[in-house]
Amino acid sequence: MAKLTSLPVDTPLVTASSGNHGLALATAARVMGHALTVVLPETVAREKLARIQALGVRTILHSRDSGLAERHARELAMVDGSTYVSPYNDPEVVAGQGTIGLELIEQMPELDTVYIAMGGGGLISGIGCVLKAFAPRTRIVGVSAVNSSAFAASLRAGHPVEIEHRATLADGVAGGFDPDTITLPLAAEVVDDLIDCTEVEIAAGIEQVAWTEKMLVEGSAGMALAAWTKDKGRRGTGSSVVLLCGANFDRGTIERILTGGA
Repeated sequence: MAKLTSLPVDTPLVTASSGNHGLALATAARVMGHALTVVLPETVAREKLARIQALGVRTILHSRDSGLAERHARELAMVDGSTYVSPYNDPEVVAGQGTIGLELIEQMPELDTVYIAMGGGGLISGIGCVLKAFAPRTRIVGVSAVNSSAFAASLRAGHPVEIEHRATLADGVAGGFDPDTITLPLAAEVVDDLIDCTEVEIAAGIEQVAWTEKMLVEGSAGMALAAWTKDKGRRGTGSSVVLLCGANFDRGTIERILTGGA
């Protein structure tokens, strides 16, 4: 929302998203009166697409890769003069996500470890910067899907790398990222460990949240819990936080997981 308040009301906007960012920006654009186009990959969960379209914004499906959808959104912005709002490569977006870190510190001053799903790195960069500033002993664990782990691979290499992206239940964090993103150096400063999760582990995480917490979450959130489970031998005895980063799931996918069909 802070990003939009700095723009004239009649400024047309373009963004790219796997769903959650597009939904959030569509909500904000409706409140602030901006025209918005959201570019999404063709693999976007139908539930996410329907919710975005219900807010009255223009949607474009482009390719089966989130990174290519982002590239197309930037090209559209250049052609028609719209303002491109990145889902992660923007200091105001990162700062906004960092407010979650402030809430964590307020509620859990003795926080030991936090598990955060990574896509373009905006969420973990924002939260990590806040936690390392005010609770430097907190261990920050970045979580990725084995099937689409470009950001994690780049953190390990120390520079942007390209990898093959395969379908994943964690669609909210799938795909590549801008080579010049501000989030890669930020995350490199604050992320302590990286955990990659398989599709079986992600499905188990979704199922565990459903049956133990009585909550339905999307794959990216279930993946964070899967990492917490996988990290059992390394995590400390203090309080841990698993960041459930979304519940905009595809109904058919969730049904298959919870009925044992995944």
